[in-house]
Amino acid sequence: MEQLSFSTILGAWIAAFLTLGIFSYLYRDNPFYKIAEHVFVGVSAAYWAATFYWTQIYPNLFGRLFAVGGPFENIYVIDKGHEFSVLYFFPLLLGIMMLLSVFKQFNWMARWGIAYTVGIAAGLKAFGYLKSNVVEQIKASAVDLFSGSMPFFYNNTTDWYGDTVFNNIVLLVGTISALMYFYFSKEQSGGYGRFTRLGVYFLMISFGASFGFAVMGRISLLIGRFNDLILFSGPSYDYGTFWMLGFIIAVLAYWSFKNPEKQEV
Repeated sequence: MEQLSFSTILGAWIAAFLTLGIFSYLYRDNPFYKIAEHVFVGVSAAYWAATFYWTQIYPNLFGRLFAVGGPFENIYVIDKGHEFSVLYFFPLLLGIMMLLSVFKQFNWMARWGIAYTVGIAAGLKAFGYLKSNVVEQIKASAVDLFSGSMPFFYNNTTDWYGDTVFNNIVLLVGTISALMYFYFSKEQSGGYGRFTRLGVYFLMISFGASFGFAVMGRISLLIGRFNDLILFSGPSYDYGTFWMLGFIIAVLAYWSFKNPEKQEV
């Protein structure tokens, strides 16, 4: 059996401790859960900030302000294949103004940077949202129902979820009935009400499928954590999972015994 390095075993023990610390919330809120939660949030924020700086800010902002051939070439050079552009002093200034929000006497300056960022992001997101979620959806809903070369339901050359007359009819009826359900200027009764009720069924199927897909992704993450805990419980990792589990259970038992008033939820 290959002997693992001390750093690998230590990392496995820390991973097992943090995973079991999160799972300890199933018992109740406790210090181990708070430690794991704060470590997760802190490490995630630091990792995102460092990654964003070295992949976006450093090459795209400073890479243009300190480019080869620029006015600061004799001071500092960042060769990222960009040319110098004085316009990039403007986002640098806005970024500095946003950082001034930590100072009470200068926090009003941060509003300019935040307003500019929010406005630009809203404009870009609105265009992308309209194009992908509105225009493309309308184009996808404009289906052909009476194509002579299209099978009605299914044949050996067409997948059951492919372009068929039956599938296109279901798509058209589901789209129209779901949209008409949100038309509140007409009372939803009689034949119109029954048709909009059909739209509710399509909506519920869609929401159920989306929720099931989300749960499936979370379950796969849970299975991954259990696989790691099982792996770290072996002799190669000095039974790290069992040691961490026993430590957490012992400390929680002592903590509950010393604080009986906190047992009530």
